[in-house]
Amino acid sequence: MKPGPLRIAFLTALFSAVAMAVLWVGPSPGWSQTPEIRLSKGQTLYVPVYSNVFSGPKKRPLQLAATLSIRNTDMAANFRVTDINYYDTNGKLVRRHLERPAVVGPLATIYVHIEEKDTIGGFGANFIVRWQAASVINAPIIECVMIGATGGQGISFVSPGQEIRE
Repeated sequence: MKPGPLRIAFLTALFSAVAMAVLWVGPSPGWSQTPEIRLSKGQTLYVPVYSNVFSGPKKRPLQLAATLSIRNTDMAANFRVTDINYYDTNGKLVRRHLERPAVVGPLATIYVHIEEKDTIGGFGANFIVRWQAASVINAPIIECVMIGATGGQGISFVSPGQEIRE
């Protein structure tokens, strides 16, 4: 039995309404697409840096530029970044990126850039970032963006920071 035009229109409208409800409200509990609002007075974060990745069956190394981004998501309060330390694959401190604490204003961003040709960190490089605030604020977004291109092919991805306990 072939469905009529009214039935097709009804099913299309129903499918669209369900899809919009899922996108607007979000899926069922436990499947939330929006993270909970995180409040904190300070954190220490581990941020993976994939400045070197391997490609193809021959595992050819591909060097990537990496940019650590520290974004203040609070609309009213500053926070201080006290440490941005870069470690290599073996966990050895390679570079300290702050001589003194940096203040990040409301909705402001600071960053650290690792050049594509900088291979000292290796495949397992990471940043340890520490920040502090005078009072409880929206936790910042701290992530690393990697990007590179070779032979007409490009790659880019983001690596989120993970709060760690010291």
